[in-house]
Amino acid sequence: MKKDTRAYDSRGRQAQADRSRDAILDIAKNRFLANGYAATTMASIAADAGVAVDTVHKAFGGKVGLARAIFERGLAGEGMISAPQRSDDMQNVELDPRTILHRWGMFSTEVAPLVAPIYLLIREAAAADPDMATLLADSQHERRKRMRHNARTLADRGHLREGVTLEGATDMLWTYSSPELYELLVMNCGWDAARYGRFLGEALAAALLDVSEPRNNQIPGRRER
Repeated sequence: MKKDTRAYDSRGRQAQADRSRDAILDIAKNRFLANGYAATTMASIAADAGVAVDTVHKAFGGKVGLARAIFERGLAGEGMISAPQRSDDMQNVELDPRTILHRWGMFSTEVAPLVAPIYLLIREAAAADPDMATLLADSQHERRKRMRHNARTLADRGHLREGVTLEGATDMLWTYSSPELYELLVMNCGWDAARYGRFLGEALAAALLDVSEPRNNQIPGRRER
């Protein structure tokens, strides 16, 4: 019986397309960071990638699309499963709020090096390019929405200390996860990733949790079985 190779061919073509896409994004990122956004041309990116300019345009829709794709790829982290999904999976099984905050700090050490440089480039380009200004606003909105999602985990379980509202917790998470803080502490002050991650976890615990709260092994409202 002849085997149907169509599924294998389809997966192979998709894998090749993914590799080609990543290669173009790597080249664009390197060009942007080395030469600046405005000075980088689509033609130079296409030439480095060995493809036609139309190919890059069709895949990403121009330089803004490339910047957005690079930024979104960074947010996904380095694992086979995206960093946001791994964070959600961790929140679903981890009961201790201090451990959750520590793990969020560690996720930041994975994502921030990928995101911060391109975010700072987007911020700089936004001053002169309306499309990049829109991308900057979109990135800030999406990050704040994600931080509200994380803050709600703590709020719904009763972990926030007295006086800290959901919006207040969102503000804290949004500030401490900011590319600007990574720029200050890691890129400018020379902190290593481990120190940066520990600082985030400890600072967020101090800001959001009751310092007298014992380490939890049960989500409030959930009975042991």
